[in-house]
Amino acid sequence: MVIFKKLADIQRYIATQRADGRLVGFVPTMGALHEGHTSLVQQAKQGADIVVASIFVNPTQFNDKTDFEKYPTSVEADVAMLIEAGCDILLLPSVADMYPDGTDSMQSYNFGYLDTVLEGEKRPGHFKGVGQIVARLLDIVKPDRLFMGQKDYQQCMVVKNLLQQLNSTIDMVICPTKREADGLAMSSRNRRLTEPQRALAGVIYQCLVSISTKQTEGNFALVQKECADLMAAKGFEVEYIALAGANDLTLLDNYDINRPMVALIAAKLGDIRLIDNMLLQ
Repeated sequence: MVIFKKLADIQRYIATQRADGRLVGFVPTMGALHEGHTSLVQQAKQGADIVVASIFVNPTQFNDKTDFEKYPTSVEADVAMLIEAGCDILLLPSVADMYPDGTDSMQSYNFGYLDTVLEGEKRPGHFKGVGQIVARLLDIVKPDRLFMGQKDYQQCMVVKNLLQQLNSTIDMVICPTKREADGLAMSSRNRRLTEPQRALAGVIYQCLVSISTKQTEGNFALVQKECADLMAAKGFEVEYIALAGANDLTLLDNYDINRPMVALIAAKLGDIRLIDNMLLQ
């Protein structure tokens, strides 16, 4: 794996690969990697000739300064995991390189409704930062295919919207969520959980399964309350338990078998915020 810290160097290198007819796959990350990230690299290897990953903890997408300061970093371990996964190129840029003129001068993108509900409502300014950094990375790497994980479902929808705004021909591939044995979605934040918290965290997945299996009963409000009560009893601070249209994230009051749906949950254990989702069949 070739590691670049300077933008001009990686751009020249990728240009030579593309000149030889190689398709470029891209996996953007914020580091603190786990098997979910390496599964993205592995899927990218199946859908592209060379795979580029980036590690950059983007300050503009943290609406909570404390969350940014506590975000885990483990660059040496991350590099080892990427090498083992077969990644070809790694970009390790600095904040100064990514925002040479400061963050205030970066173009902003309007994500409309997506920026007003669920994560958009709970994390003001988050998707503005996501849009800015993804647009910047795509301009640097210029990939043919972009690989992202379903765990951040709303973020995936925002990036799809961004690609439309950019009139981009990049093919976005959303990859299934990787889970622990108890169903907990793999996340960089999981490593901040204490052992007692980790033992409880799988309840989020149990609730998503319950929402999915009880759709035949046709009463989302009831299962929503059951899940909220269960999670509260386990010590969670529930932010939302929602049902939405899978294509546009329109919030639904009840199950609608005539449209694809997604169940989404966000909750805190202590000061650690966890999110997850499940597509309903």
